Amino acid sequence: MSVLRRKPSVMPSALPSPKRSMVGSGHPKLAQLLLVLLALGLGGWGAWRSFAPQPSNAREQLVAQATQIANLQQQVANLRRSDQISRQANTDLQGTLAERDEEVAGLRADVAFYERLVGPTGQRRGLAAQELKLEPQADPQLWHFVATLTQTLNRGEINAGSLRLALEVTDGQQMRRLDWNVLRQQANAPGIEYSFKYFQQVSGDIVLPRGVKPVRVIARLQPQDGELVENSFSWSSVVPSAAPAVASRLPDKG
Repeated sequence: MSVLRRKPSVMPSALPSPKRSMVGSGHPKLAQLLLVLLALGLGGWGAWRSFAPQPSNAREQLVAQATQIANLQQQVANLRRSDQISRQANTDLQGTLAERDEEVAGLRADVAFYERLVGPTGQRRGLAAQELKLEPQADPQLWHFVATLTQTLNRGEINAGSLRLALEVTDGQQMRRLDWNVLRQQANAPGIEYSFKYFQQVSGDIVLPRGVKPVRVIARLQPQDGELVENSFSWSSVVPSAAPAVASRLPDKG
């Protein structure tokens, strides 16, 4: 006798629906996630509202920064200008100090000269051209001279007379002498008058002919009462080192 086994019947309503079970069990987690994201968003927005500058405040800051930059640029310009002024003032001061040093050196040389001339230990000397200096002018043929005349032999007495210059020159072939009339470009040219007790500086101008090379300068002193006195100087000793040795170029030979 066979026994029939019946399969248990399953009620359809008792079986859970997979779709409903997934949705029903996941809904709380999704809600929590949305709440967290919403909270973070609100927090960030609040922080931005709290710390971010307002549009009006940002404009004021830009204006303030622009003003500060302009002020700094002006300060830099003022400092640069001040530095330039200081440098120029320092340069001018150095130049002035150099001029003063040169003046002091000249005064010391003058004092030494006067001490030798009229001091108690100085030797008594007769009339002489103690020093002669020539300076070139804009015209290469024109020269300005300054002569220092001295005498200590007859102290207290007035020495008067006239000074004339002469030049010994060469034209490349022979030596010759140019007298005062040639150098002054005037017939019977008067001399440079002098009158002094101990010393005097006299000056004048001479003209060198073209193409000649000066070798020696002769100072000729003619006192009103007395004999002619001559003192000679080499050309190199009376002119600056950079002065031309020839008055002008020799003319081209054709």
